[in-house]
Amino acid sequence: MSDATPSYEAAREELLDVVRRLETGGTTLEESLALWERGEQLATICQEWLDGARKRLDEVLDRQDD
Repeated sequence: MSDATPSYEAAREELLDVVRRLETGGTTLEESLALWERGEQLATICQEWLDGARKRLDEVLDRQDD
């Protein structure tokens, strides 16, 4: 992850905020689309964090089996 990439916790919190805003409504179509796109970016960031954590865990477990 780069320095500009938010932590998992920050990305998750922002994603939750995006979802709340979309569920609440009251935004224009353009604003809703921008929120949706940001939500997609944040979901990808969260998934990359989780994939990286899983890879590290698998590596540790593999070393223990040796």
